Amino acid sequence: MTPTLFVSFATLVLVLLGLYQFWIDLGEKSLYLHAAHGDPAADDTHHARAPIDRWVLRSRWGAGIQSSIDLLGWSTRPSTFAAIVAGVCLTVGLVIGALLSWLLVPVGFWVGAAVVRNRIRALREKRKEDFIAQMPQLARVLSNASSAGLSIRTAVAMAADELEEPASTELRTVADQINVGVSLETAMANMEQRLPSRELGILVSSLVVSSRSGGALVSALRDIAETLETRKEVRREIRTTYAQTVATAYAVLSFGLVALLLLESLNSGTVDAMLRNPIGQAALIGSAAVYAGGIWIVRRMTRVEA
Repeated sequence: MTPTLFVSFATLVLVLLGLYQFWIDLGEKSLYLHAAHGDPAADDTHHARAPIDRWVLRSRWGAGIQSSIDLLGWSTRPSTFAAIVAGVCLTVGLVIGALLSWLLVPVGFWVGAAVVRNRIRALREKRKEDFIAQMPQLARVLSNASSAGLSIRTAVAMAADELEEPASTELRTVADQINVGVSLETAMANMEQRLPSRELGILVSSLVVSSRSGGALVSALRDIAETLETRKEVRREIRTTYAQTVATAYAVLSFGLVALLLLESLNSGTVDAMLRNPIGQAALIGSAAVYAGGIWIVRRMTRVEA
């Protein structure tokens, strides 16, 4: 009976999320139609939906939600993002409760939040790594534009049109900020905050110094491009070397959860009985602490900071 209830609830959650996303897409379509044909109905849809986003942004987690969306480079609405996070936490909590014990539902909510946070962190790191991989090409584009006599502001706008994502979006944001009166130093510093890395810091410092006092910008950018290319290859070799070790470590650490699931499948109610007994509670807490510590150690030992 429990699996049936879980599947039904999960299906209901997915249907509601799908309908909500359909409503969001329909509203965006109305906005596009309004921009093209002056349809006044689009404004009504936008204003009907805006209070939800404002309420989310005014909440306790509003600043974090908006910051995550900006750092990921998404165009997702805050209310949609919050609904997805809540759906993931609720689903993980119900899965853990159905498989192990309903006493673990609050723990499942926390696990779901941790999963979302780690996924967002991983996406941010991937976006940063993708941008770092494009930096040698970015430095070459800026160098060629500077050698042709173009200003740094024009070179940034040109690089935004030539490069792919995520460099295209980030450089276009910098160009737009410069066009509305933001200084080059501030716009580049904002990009460095969104994608913090040593490589970007070197490039930003070179561009800012050259825009202030002049100098051999073309040769400096070419040297930076060669250096960044070397650093990219070194980082790639390090990650390739660590890949198998990291996969093996996480596989070993997952055996604890697999063993708990097997124990529950062999004797239903075992985990629930352990949670109701002080000795069982101590055993579960101790094992969870050991595995969490193992995951933390693996992450620290395999972190690449070239």
